[in-house]
Amino acid sequence: MRAELRAKIIEVCDKKMALKGDNVGLSFYAFFANKNDNPALLMEAATWWIETHQLDHFVKAHKIKHMVNNGL
Repeated sequence: MRAELRAKIIEVCDKKMALKGDNVGLSFYAFFANKNDNPALLMEAATWWIETHQLDHFVKAHKIKHMVNNGL
């Protein structure tokens, strides 16, 4: 996963947890605007989320942050 996507995931997870607590869940769509302005990055996130890790649609932000921080 490219550094740009890792940084965005960490940033979004931190924001969501600060607003809604450590138990907040999110999907990979949370890392993107409502318009598809970067399809390659969206597909990279989708591949990591769905194919590589077979995650459910919604996953706790703290789990995603942990996975990204540990290079999973």
